[in-house]
Parts: sequence; C-alpha cells; structure tokens
Amino acid sequence: MAPKLRGHMKIHRSYNALATADQGAAVAIGNFDGVHLGHQSVIALARAAAAELAAPLGIVTFEPHPRAFFASDAPSFRLMNAASRAHRLEKLDVAHLYELPFNADLAGLTAEDFVERVLVWGLGVRHVVVGADFRYGAGRKGDTDLLGKMGRDNGFGLTVAPLISDAKGDFSSTAIRDALGAGEPAEAARMLGHWHRIDGQVEKGDQRGRDLGYPTANLALDGLHLPKFGVYAVLIDVETGPHAGRYHAAASLGVRPTFGINKPNLESYIFDFEGDIYGEEISVALVSYIRPEERFDDLDALIVQMDDDCAQARNRLVSLAPLR
Repeated sequence: MAPKLRGHMKIHRSYNALATADQGAAVAIGNFDGVHLGHQSVIALARAAAAELAAPLGIVTFEPHPRAFFASDAPSFRLMNAASRAHRLEKLDVAHLYELPFNADLAGLTAEDFVERVLVWGLGVRHVVVGADFRYGAGRKGDTDLLGKMGRDNGFGLTVAPLISDAKGDFSSTAIRDALGAGEPAEAARMLGHWHRIDGQVEKGDQRGRDLGYPTANLALDGLHLPKFGVYAVLIDVETGPHAGRYHAAASLGVRPTFGINKPNLESYIFDFEGDIYGEEISVALVSYIRPEERFDDLDALIVQMDDDCAQARNRLVSLAPLR
C-alpha cells in the first residue's frame, strides 16, 4: 500500500529518466530501518550539505531490504515497513525519497557502476552522506574510500558520518531489535529517538474482544520483527477517518493462546472510545511492557486480568516523555 504522505516529499522508485527538477539533491544513503538516532545523524549532515549547496534533501534507500533479498527465507527482522519508513522520513523534511527496487540488476552492479549509473547519471547527486560502515556494490566491495575518490572525479562531495553511541554501546537496528525482543520499549525508544511504532490498516477480527467488553483494533504483523509477546501500554494515532487523533490504549501482542493457535497480531483496546475505525490507518506506539502473554483456563479469569492490564496501562500513560 502506498503511503499517504501529508507534506511535499516525493517518492521515486527508479533512478532512470528522472526529471531535472528531481535530480541534484544532497542525499543520505542507507536502509534506515527504524530511522533511529544514528540514521537521524546521517540525515542531519545531509540536510546541512543541502542547505550549503541550496539543494534539496534526498534519501537513497532500497526496497526490499537487501538482507531480505539475499536471504528471503530468513525470519522477519524489519522494524518498519516501507510505508512507515516513508512517514518517518517525511517528518524529517526530506524532499525526495529515492526508494530503489533492490533486485538482481541492482545487486549485480559493481561498486563503480553503482556510483556512475545510480548516483551520477541517474540521480545527479550534489553531495552524499553515508555511515562509516557503508558498503555497496556487488559483493559489498565498495567502501567510503572508493566513494570519496569517485565523488571527486564526478563532481559530488562526500561526508562520512561517525557511528552514534553512548555508554551502553552503538545505536543500531540490531540493538533496537534486541531491546524490543526483551520487552524493553523504553530502551528501544532511547536509541530510536521516538517510540517504536507498528502501523497499518485496522482489520476485522473474530469479535472476541467485543464479546468480552473489550473491542479491539487489530493490526497484522506480517514481515516485521516481533517484539516480546505480551501486554503493553500504548499510544494510538488514528491517522484517517472521522476519529483521527491520539488516544491511550492497552494492547496485546501475540498469538492469543487462550483461544488456540493463532497468527501473531496486535490487538489494541482504546480507552473511552466508541467509534468505528475498521479500515482506517492507525499507528500504535509501544510505550511500556506490562506482562507476558499467558493462557487462561476460563474467560472470567481473562476478563479480571484485562481489567487489571487496562488500569496499569492508564497509570503508565499518565506522564510520558515528549516522544513521537
């Protein structure tokens, strides 16, 4: 599903035959899974270069993620899908998102061909910013030394952004996945600079929550890294429809073991809300982990626990750090 952007960011899914007005950007290159603080530092350097050159700010990224292309059977690892990434990048005032299809043709380009065909002939970049560990081209043989030399030969500048870390280590998508897998969304948010969010269109479920007095908004988790199963205090942004706005909620992430074996999903009960948001786009921010997922022998016990979960979630959402 194409992202419904609110600003003026343009998404380009090819580097060929771009209009002149869509070329000439100062770009940050990377996968940007999660758009964490390390990614944001790379983008900030590209923004500064764009301002100095009076050029637009661009992002060069790839879809699918190259890791998924080369290991299609590997477990899901992405922190966000392409639409969520686009929304997050738009909030950083990116003018052009070059979301290049990562296929056999692109994967087969040598490092030199990637620079010449994609960056120079295709995008006409004015300046490039990459992380210190950036590798590119077939066999990942290209490095920042080669990129700098080819930039000098082809008229674009290069900035190599240092890795961002603190006393606990480097900020990375891997570290964020580890924090989410451990049920530590606040630790993930420390590295992200924003709450970890799961976005999507509300799906019709089996109505069990409604029958229990807790109607839920259900989201699929296909293709995403799965945080620790359990109950969370969450913030929900309803992005579309007549009920658009921000709400407090409790959410269950998992397979609902009380009702048998199910596909993992995210079910959110929005407090003090009676509207119909089936089919609407929502964004669920994981704020605080309350308890692990468990199986109940009877529905009365489940309802008692859900009452307690909601009370705990309300308390934890009373005062929040100013994160998005």
